[in-house]
Amino acid sequence: MPQSGLSADERIDALIDHRRTVASLQRQIKRTRIVGIAKLVGLIGAPLLLLSLIGATALTWRRYNMAPINIFGFFVLVTLVIGCLAFLMFFDTEQPMLTHENGERTQQVDSVAELKLDLELAEEKRVLAAAQVARTVFERQYSYRDIIPREIDRLRAESATYRRRHNWLQWTLILCSAAIPAVAALYDPPQPGKGILIGLGAAVSVITSVMGYFKFKERGFNLQQTADAIEQHTTALELAIAPYNRPEEKENLELFAENVESLRIEQRKREQQLDQPHQGQQEIV
Repeated sequence: MPQSGLSADERIDALIDHRRTVASLQRQIKRTRIVGIAKLVGLIGAPLLLLSLIGATALTWRRYNMAPINIFGFFVLVTLVIGCLAFLMFFDTEQPMLTHENGERTQQVDSVAELKLDLELAEEKRVLAAAQVARTVFERQYSYRDIIPREIDRLRAESATYRRRHNWLQWTLILCSAAIPAVAALYDPPQPGKGILIGLGAAVSVITSVMGYFKFKERGFNLQQTADAIEQHTTALELAIAPYNRPEEKENLELFAENVESLRIEQRKREQQLDQPHQGQQEIV
């Protein structure tokens, strides 16, 4: 739809509609992926768990008492099935509605591939609509200052997520490490405690490897550090204190944008260093 004959307000409204459509498609892609995973777990994971219990019981018949494990496995199986069904019912009734250019609202039930294509087309329309809304440099810098609080909240939310992951893994590692000597002392002779010890040892190895590979603690610390630094610059700009005490507001906004972008670039460099092997990190530094 050409926008050359539209007024400035109509162009802005059209751009907002395009952004709303893009955001709705992004949410729908996430929901579709989650629903697909839930279906996969319910249709494949539950039968595999049931077959595993039956097979383990058949192999250990009259040698080991599998009743406690079967009871626990059956409880996990029922919980898994009920959880997947409830999850699918919730997402089937909570699908987001998309607003088209003609004002029509439809419920999206497409596949991920179709939704990605729709997202690409919506992004192109949004870019074309944004090109019709020309703003001065000062207006763009002023808008940039207004979106910084949301950026700070995003950085802190990601930092909190990484810290929670690190804490959960750390506590699981502590509990597994403490359980190993307890199980070894409890089961003498080792059977059936040998299998439990093997599982605990494998869990300790996997958790240690995951923590060393993903570096959740370091990522959370870097994100929190960047959020605090950006917040410090934002407060200084609002209070008009150094280095944002210049007489012209345009100069202050320009300096603010430069400092914040420098912090964000530094944050991305630290993320790249964490993704590199240990030797690569030393070469980058």
